[in-house]
Amino acid sequence: MIVNIALLTVTDTRTIDNDKSGAILENKIKESNHNLVDRKICKDNKEDIVLILKEWTNKKEIDVIITTGGTGLTGRDITPEALNEIADKHIPGFGEVFRTISLKTVGTSSIQSRACAVLSNGKYIFALPGSSGGVTDAWDGILKHQLDINHKPCNFVELFPRLKEK
Repeated sequence: MIVNIALLTVTDTRTIDNDKSGAILENKIKESNHNLVDRKICKDNKEDIVLILKEWTNKKEIDVIITTGGTGLTGRDITPEALNEIADKHIPGFGEVFRTISLKTVGTSSIQSRACAVLSNGKYIFALPGSSGGVTDAWDGILKHQLDINHKPCNFVELFPRLKEK
């Protein structure tokens, strides 16, 4: 099953031309035979992030939103706070598994990541770090499998039809 994905890079310093993490994710999305529906860059500004995420969660053709950047500890890192504003449900296991995977690649520095995931208006939103290693760990260790309908014993894709149940 092809998953339609929108990709948002949150950064004060990068452009599409030098967004290495965004480029890595774009390639991994295509390698997994998914469809990149939209890709944007925005500043570390909570209102701007929320506006883009709300726009995307209202688009029928988007199944999943991935953000990269803004998940650290500095004053400008506010992506998790933006997700909190629109979250219907949190997916705490995503951040827990991400930090476990990251522990193997960056050691105890993994505790500095606030990578997280939520459900909003029936869409999955995954907030990944802005580093190339972080997005690689998240995709290769989690998203590649969970966005594959054939992954067993279960996966995120098989839940698509039920995400808006009341």
